Amino acid sequence: MKLAMTHPWPVTAAAAIALQRQLRVRVIVEDQLGTVRLVAGLDVGPEGDGGVMRAAVAVLSFPDLKTADQVVARQPASFPYIPGLLSFREIPALLDALAKLGATPDLLLCDGQGLAHPRRFGLACHLGVLTGIPSIGVAKSLLVGEHAPLPQARGAWRPLLHQGEVVGAALRTRTGVAPVYVSVGHKVSLATAIDYVLACAPKYRLPETTRAAHRLASGP
Repeated sequence: MKLAMTHPWPVTAAAAIALQRQLRVRVIVEDQLGTVRLVAGLDVGPEGDGGVMRAAVAVLSFPDLKTADQVVARQPASFPYIPGLLSFREIPALLDALAKLGATPDLLLCDGQGLAHPRRFGLACHLGVLTGIPSIGVAKSLLVGEHAPLPQARGAWRPLLHQGEVVGAALRTRTGVAPVYVSVGHKVSLATAIDYVLACAPKYRLPETTRAAHRLASGP
């Protein structure tokens, strides 16, 4: 897999924040997807004492969501755990895993934030900009923003607002179950992101891509 761009990897929080602000302008919030036949879920978990990051990529065929490929890669953790800067800790291992795939996915569903981030550059944005692959952030909890109450039915959603800006959506993927938080990563509009998350979550709260990647990331 050829990267769309690279950058020097920061070693301090101040340098990482500066890079987020610099790269934010590269994020594309309009649909630039081709035909989606392969959708990938990505997750990262620490191993041992947390000094090694275990990155998992599970690729499913779309729309039937059957396993097409899966890869695990391990990299030493070279950046500390700092909320809002998780991409700098997790992406090196994720890029390694993506490079080992037999085919490049058409869409990435990241277990984390996209634009729903203090500097509008969460992991899904960062990974999308580096790889050039359309990407979506699907988070289990809020990092920033607030939303109006959601109806209980599957498919209901409300805009996620932060500082007067729509940064994502609270989306009910299963009736009566807590929502997930969807935000644009790269080359996908919010409306399209919501549609793909729903299509990838036919039974459970989390998309099948996320569930498969999490099993890999936390497995033996």
